Amino acid sequence: MPSIDIQHPHSLTPVAARQAVQDVADKLADRFGVDCRWDGDILNFSRSGVDGRIALLPHQLHVSAQLGFLFGAMKGTIESEIRRVLDERFG
Repeated sequence: MPSIDIQHPHSLTPVAARQAVQDVADKLADRFGVDCRWDGDILNFSRSGVDGRIALLPHQLHVSAQLGFLFGAMKGTIESEIRRVLDERFG
């Protein structure tokens, strides 16, 4: 099963980082029907064909996801978009 594993540094406060991740999650939910839920400092997200998480760490985000067959074919595009959003939101 294809997977995505991205670590991205940030310099936001924990509260600001959590809000930025929540903003991204809200857009994912609206645009792609992704279900999101927080478990401590980890935002879990899922929908048919995608299961992943965004872990808020001090000065770093860790995005990981398992992609099903259909989304696996678009792994490069999905990963590029994730990196673009992280750069935009977290510098």
